[in-house]
Amino acid sequence: LWMEWPMVAVGLWYGQAYVTDNEQVHFIDGILNAQRYRDEILRPIVVPLIHDHHLMLQHDNARPHVARICTQFLEAENIPVLAWPAYSPDMSPIEHVWDALDCHIRQRVPVPVNIQQLRTAIEEEWTNIPQATINNLINSMGKRCVALRKANGGHTRY
Repeated sequence: LWMEWPMVAVGLWYGQAYVTDNEQVHFIDGILNAQRYRDEILRPIVVPLIHDHHLMLQHDNARPHVARICTQFLEAENIPVLAWPAYSPDMSPIEHVWDALDCHIRQRVPVPVNIQQLRTAIEEEWTNIPQATINNLINSMGKRCVALRKANGGHTRY
């Protein structure tokens, strides 16, 4: 996710383990390419979390996610990945969380005007998102997938 305000932008990666209530927000400096995604996110964070809790990875079709270096790495690590429709990024529960986070940060007085203020605002507002909200979004995945299948990969109410 890139959050942008006039002259301020910050990259984020978020990992949520429903079963552990373990929330992690990671700030990404610079451009997140496939090698960085593998080395800074997948290897140290995602793989141990998924192996420890027997989870499945859900990520969208962003270029770093689907690059050969990452797909081969995930296969080699025996990480199950939920197939994701190419034109359905809105189906991801995290998109609703990003929208809420963005809205809360834009309502702050004063709004962040530099990267450090934006990072601080993200960290503060992130802790205000109830775990129940995130759990409800995760629990809605079955319904989301059924709706997407019924719509043949097209628009759904989600």
